[in-house]
Amino acid sequence: MRYYLIAGEASGDLHASHLMAALKAEDAQAEFRYYGGDMMQAQGGTLVCHYRELAYMGFIPVLLHLRTILRGMRQCRQDILQWQPDVVILVDYPGFNLKIARYLREHTHIPIFYYILPKLWAWKEYRIKNLRRDVDELFSILPFEVDFFEGRHHLPVHYVGNPSADEVAAYRAQALPAGEPYAQKPLLALLPGSRIQEIRDNLSRMLQAAAPFSQDYQLAIATAPSITAGVYDEIIRQGASLLPGGASSVMLARSGTYDLLSRSVAALVTSGTATLETALFHVPQVVCYYMKAGWLASLGKKLILKIPYISLVNLVAGREVVPELVADRMTVRNVRHHLSAILPGGPARAAQLEGYEEVARRLGEPGAPQRAARQMTRLLLGK
Repeated sequence: MRYYLIAGEASGDLHASHLMAALKAEDAQAEFRYYGGDMMQAQGGTLVCHYRELAYMGFIPVLLHLRTILRGMRQCRQDILQWQPDVVILVDYPGFNLKIARYLREHTHIPIFYYILPKLWAWKEYRIKNLRRDVDELFSILPFEVDFFEGRHHLPVHYVGNPSADEVAAYRAQALPAGEPYAQKPLLALLPGSRIQEIRDNLSRMLQAAAPFSQDYQLAIATAPSITAGVYDEIIRQGASLLPGGASSVMLARSGTYDLLSRSVAALVTSGTATLETALFHVPQVVCYYMKAGWLASLGKKLILKIPYISLVNLVAGREVVPELVADRMTVRNVRHHLSAILPGGPARAAQLEGYEEVARRLGEPGAPQRAARQMTRLLLGK
């Protein structure tokens, strides 16, 4: 069968690539075209557009690049119509994907599946009508989503497990590569996000917060594949004067986030999938996400968000396992205080690690891509 997938950022590229591998195992005749990234391309098929060409977030960046985004959306619609796949599989990226789903529903009879659902439980709950109207099958990767979609909105979903559990388990099963360690000192990981604006907003403050610990810990930044090294180097240079060892106190971890987390003793992490991955690696963390006009963002959070937490770790656990410092709470002083509490010997470290065990149990056993692929092929074949 022909599968057309659309993923719009690094995490979507990762999850979609594993879904593609699972689909090939279920369907020996599988053919792929996709909007995605390098990891999907490694699975074969045709990469129509790389996600870095359309990866903009925030009102101003989106507005400035609106023509590029609209052109990419138009090309995507035309490419799907021309190729006529057996199914279109949308992977997260709701601002783009929901518009594609609406167009396809109006102009074609191609089945539409959604894998990694829009976070309507957090905001924009009104979009539930879009899913109900335009999407044929929903595949959830978060256990609390079942109650939200089925219990609250009577919209059936397939809970297939969480792909991060698979990806982390597979990585941890491998022996660490032989050779020199990253550094002579224990690693303190900084995960400032995958989009350029996130990185610029968060990384400088993370470095300031971690600076007093740099004599005992090597600060290591997880780089995003779509961001050039120059972006990180500029931010490091600007903050070098605050670090006892200067710029040498900081390194760029180019071998991947998983490799970094597997070697780290603690982490500062922006909200998103990375918080869950960090928990699955058993690395204590502080979730921190800077926003301009933070007091206003905090007020908006109270008025707009429908959930008590923003990190997936706390949402899955149903309680605060990791500290969340968002908007006006993300100050250098606050981050530094919570970081000191989770470093080895810190008073909050053991409790956070215990909470991680609860999160892992709730996510369930590995096998999410395989379960999703099996269910998708059965639905398409009418079994």
